[in-house]
Formats: sequence, C-alpha cells, structure tokens
Amino acid sequence: MMMTETPAPPRRVDRDELVRYLDRFLEASVGLDYCPNGLQVEGRPEISKIVTGVSACLELFSRAHETGSDAVIVHHGLFWHGGPQVLTGIQYRRVAELIGTGINLLAYHLPLDRHPEVGNNALAARALGLTELESLGEYKGLPVGFSGILDEALELSELESRIHSVFDQSPLVFPFGPDRVQSIGIVSGAAGDCLHDAVARGLDLFLTGEADEWIMNVAKEASIHFVAAGHYATERIGIRALGTHLQQRFGIDVEFVDIPNPV
Repeated sequence: MMMTETPAPPRRVDRDELVRYLDRFLEASVGLDYCPNGLQVEGRPEISKIVTGVSACLELFSRAHETGSDAVIVHHGLFWHGGPQVLTGIQYRRVAELIGTGINLLAYHLPLDRHPEVGNNALAARALGLTELESLGEYKGLPVGFSGILDEALELSELESRIHSVFDQSPLVFPFGPDRVQSIGIVSGAAGDCLHDAVARGLDLFLTGEADEWIMNVAKEASIHFVAAGHYATERIGIRALGTHLQQRFGIDVEFVDIPNPV
C-alpha cells in the first residue's frame, strides 16, 4: 500500500513576538514620527500568513482577507497626527474590515525609510549603484535618506533609464544639473524640502517621490537635477524587502500586494 505524506502544518509566529521583533529590528521607538509605529489594530494572536503593502486602505485589507492572512504590515498606516480621531466614514469601514476578519495591522513609517538594511532609501541607493553612502535629510534630528556617488558619472538619460528600472515608473525630471551625474541624494516619499540639503551638499541630482510647485525654480537656480520617481513607487521597495526578511526569519508565508498609485 502506497503511503501519502501528511502536509506539514503552516509555520506560525506569536503576534506579540512578531511585534517585539519588528519594533527592535526597525528601532520603532527611536525619534519622533508623524504617526504611531508598530501594532495599530490588534487581531488574531497567532500569525501564519502576512500581507505587506505600501498604504493602509480598504482594498488592501479585503485582499489580505481573501488570501487568508492574519496580519497586514504597511508603510503608511491608518493613524496620523492631525488626522481623524473618530471611527466614522472611511476610517470606520477600514477598521471594521480588520476587526471583523481578525487581521492585525502593523505600520512602520520613518523607521522603514531610514533603515540601513531594508529601508526605502538604502535599498534605492544600492539599486542605483551608489557607493560611499552618507546620511541626507533629517526629521527632528534623525537622518532619513542617503547620498552617495556612482563609480562612473552617467549621462542623465542613462540614469533616468536606471531610475525607471528600479522604481518601475517613469520619473518626472527637472534637468538643471551638470551634463554627467555622479553624486546623488535620495529621500523617498514627499521629501521635497530635502532638496535644500542636497543643494547645500553640492550634489548633482536629488531624487524623491513628489514635486511641490516651488521645486522647479529652486532646482533651476541651484543648477541641480531633480527627480520625482513617485511617492508610492519610491516606498514600495522597502516594505517588499521587509516581507522577504520576515519570511526568511520566521519561515512564514508573506505576500506583497501591489495597489499601484501614480502619485
């Protein structure tokens, strides 16, 4: 008689253990942020599958439920300083979806931007080929982004192609810097103010996610290239890497759910 193997039960991790690990690994308690970092909505106490995504929204939560996930980890969570303080309307529907399905929500904002291993900016810098990395841009005294140099200076058009490849999105470019680019600063998301730091550092190019109206004129007058590669696109890279890290660390199933946003 032929014996059939019984499938191994899925690996599980205690929710509180996972939260403690992430809080330590990402140094969630270090410095100030625009939002609370860590566990934002409590769900099931054991986790066998995680969905990661950039921004908390109803579609992400619904898709996580469809995949049988026990937790969602995002870069942009539900609660922000100055945001809604009551659970009504959109905010109610989002939280109700989580509570009704027993899904935990964890969020890590600036800790995931600045992390040297799985952070948005360190990953982008390495993917673009930068070396000699130094911190760039600060929030409340702590650095967020990175600057570095290319081993060989590139034509802007060649660098644009590399940026498109890294972030999978056509960037907005204000081409006011030198003919060949070698020094680059990166601060993901909505970090246009850090353009001033890049100018003070004498960099050839500054890359972030979004462009405010004033940026074009400052870039032109300072003779620096400015690149907006997409807020969502520049912050997709870190949360995906964090999911891969957790999969390797705990042996549990982790799936990235992409909900593209052109901004």
